[in-house]
Amino acid sequence: MILEQADTSSIISYIIAGLVVGYILFAFIKTKKRMNKPPSDKLNILSDANFTEITKSGVSLVDFWAEWCAPCRVQGPIIDEVAEEIGDKAKICKLDIDHNQKTAKKFGIQSIPTILIFKDGKPVEKLVGIKSKRVLINALSAHI
Repeated sequence: MILEQADTSSIISYIIAGLVVGYILFAFIKTKKRMNKPPSDKLNILSDANFTEITKSGVSLVDFWAEWCAPCRVQGPIIDEVAEEIGDKAKICKLDIDHNQKTAKKFGIQSIPTILIFKDGKPVEKLVGIKSKRVLINALSAHI
């Protein structure tokens, strides 16, 4: 009888452990899929060469980021969602600071992700760190 109770406890423990591991794997795969989603076709990829031309008129949101930056990889899909939702009301852009150091230096980018909102080529708002889609849309709406 004691042996049977021990076996039942062991089986229940294994089932619970399996469920926990399964949930963790599910959450990881779901997050990974979101982060590996292709970028929005409404997203502008900026460089030192085209930065001024693209941001000179209207409202532009620029995400300063780098490939090696883990918080930037979290922010990236959020920027894509903003691009899809905002449509033609503002330009949603990304600038890789490793490949475009001149522009990053010009705007004093010291930590990433940093998001600058420009109106007619002039920076009007700065957001540092990971920001939610709602925070970004509210910030843009104040300048559109």
